[in-house]
Amino acid sequence: MKHWLIAGAAAALISAPAFAALPVGAKAPQFKADGYQAGKPIKFDLDAALKKGPVVLYFFPAAHTSGCNVEAHLFADAIDKFKADGATVIGVTAGNLDQLAAFSTETEHCSGKFPVAADPTLAIAKSYDATLALRPGWSDRTSYVIAPDGKILLAYSELKPDEHVTKTLGAVDAWKAGQK
Repeated sequence: MKHWLIAGAAAALISAPAFAALPVGAKAPQFKADGYQAGKPIKFDLDAALKKGPVVLYFFPAAHTSGCNVEAHLFADAIDKFKADGATVIGVTAGNLDQLAAFSTETEHCSGKFPVAADPTLAIAKSYDATLALRPGWSDRTSYVIAPDGKILLAYSELKPDEHVTKTLGAVDAWKAGQK
């Protein structure tokens, strides 16, 4: 009986959605990070990106893992919609950092359409409360939309990658509608 109880509790923990700790309206922590776009090294600066418009910051566990591949592909497919709203998309991970350059170029992932940045010490993920409890040392799958004033418009945590683009694009669209 105890084994079923422990297994059931573990399954519930694994399948339960995570909740981002940074609430809507909170000030987003500033960061700079090295990364890649289309295989070329880049330096991402959140403050500089916010001067251009809202930023979609999505954390993903690791390059070249099934859910992360799907999520990156979905963001790449929607990138023109984000750009039309003036938004910048950046993916950040602490997992499989040696694979980020390739991940940023491959058509089944980012297709070179947006940057992915490395978070080797989890400092960025920790500041956004986006660490993966089930796999220490990796980022959680948490997406944020940050307004140009640095305030969080959306915080969404869910290990399934399917809704991250829909949720973040909806928040960006709502922000843009409110600017008119």
